[in-house]
Amino acid sequence: MTPPHQPSPQQQMDQAAHAILEQLPTLTHRGLVVDSPPGAGKSTLVAQAADALAQSSAPRVVITQTNSQVDHLVRRFAQHHPHLRTARLTATDHTVPHDLQAHPGIRIGTRIEALEKTADVIVGTAMKWATVTDRRWPWAIIDEAYQMRSDTLLWIAGIFDRALFVGDPGQLDPFSEVETDRFHGLSHDPMNSAVAVLLANNRDLPVHSLPVSWRLPPSAVPPISNAFYPSTPFHAGSREADRTLTFSPLDIRTPTDEVIEHAARTGWALFELPARITGRRDIEAFQAVLGIAERLLTRRAITTCEENPQGHILQPGDIAIGTAHRSQAHDIRALLTRHYPQLHGITVDTANRLQGCEFRITIVLHPLSGRGDASAFHLEAGRLCVLTSRHRHACIVVARAGIAELLDAHPSNDPVHPGAASKVADGWEANHAVLAHLTEHTINAQARPGRRRG
Repeated sequence: MTPPHQPSPQQQMDQAAHAILEQLPTLTHRGLVVDSPPGAGKSTLVAQAADALAQSSAPRVVITQTNSQVDHLVRRFAQHHPHLRTARLTATDHTVPHDLQAHPGIRIGTRIEALEKTADVIVGTAMKWATVTDRRWPWAIIDEAYQMRSDTLLWIAGIFDRALFVGDPGQLDPFSEVETDRFHGLSHDPMNSAVAVLLANNRDLPVHSLPVSWRLPPSAVPPISNAFYPSTPFHAGSREADRTLTFSPLDIRTPTDEVIEHAARTGWALFELPARITGRRDIEAFQAVLGIAERLLTRRAITTCEENPQGHILQPGDIAIGTAHRSQAHDIRALLTRHYPQLHGITVDTANRLQGCEFRITIVLHPLSGRGDASAFHLEAGRLCVLTSRHRHACIVVARAGIAELLDAHPSNDPVHPGAASKVADGWEANHAVLAHLTEHTINAQARPGRRRG
């Protein structure tokens, strides 16, 4: 319970949002940055800001990074801010979801000329806004700003006078499939996030942060905050008693039962397979993640939370399996289709695709499981951060033994680039921090039930 002399999580959130919204109309800088940890209410703040700024005749420009993010925001505006006339600026080759097409309060267009005179808020991807010329508006709101490449910001900077940048500094940085080493250390590195470059070149820009995660339970916040958000601390909006995960008791338990029961009690579990170098394709690990998901449903797991205090029987749609590689997600989906029909409806995808998503339970195939090296891709802090911060109740990690030894055999020795700007935590240190936390929650996949390591 929150001590009487301290504001409640909701009051802290309201105070933070009020301070941001109050500063917008009188802002003298060209931008304002809001750091938002997982589940802290980015979309809510974006909608509130658009509502607050939509007091003049000019429409508010809302810029995000993917079409799914645009559709999500447009849907939120229509549901929670129906007094705003919302428009969706879209590319001709994108099919807007049917529910948005059928909504009477949403206008959809491929050209700004068709939307600008009749909308209070216009939402589109950065790449679509980059095609708009000969226009300039007083404000733009940039959602998921840490996912935007800095060169993309240059493409669209000419269409607004000031911008509110809202994003999660712990998520995956922008990426490219082409070689970009020659840009490292430059103040305008196009592969750095838009916010990192913006702050590096405008050090007096005001920065706010949202202090509460409404998604992550109290058990998840300390390890996630310490490992991935050293400069943006936050805490949970829920209490320990608010989130429960329960099962029917069993007389005989398997290691899989033990791992899900341990996760139910503590919010975390590491299901440790024997050490082995397998590369990306580890059938035993694939079967382990699917077996855990299957067991959660077979035992009719029940969750309670602030939204469902009466209890909710876990459904396939409440579970996600996260991987580092697309090929791993593809192989797991193939196994699921052939051998686990009862799991139809669960989400299996990569960290990149799981950004912004939320589930009751996440099962993570550790990026370094079964590897013989620790490349920059597999060490990236943002990847592990996304995979371990999507859940409301519990996160279960599946991995081969020996990751700590692998990290020690491949110390962090990437070249230092003076001038590089990023808030992302060091991947080597973040992986060690998460492993140290999981040591207390390790279940040996071959051990007799009741004998936990650590």
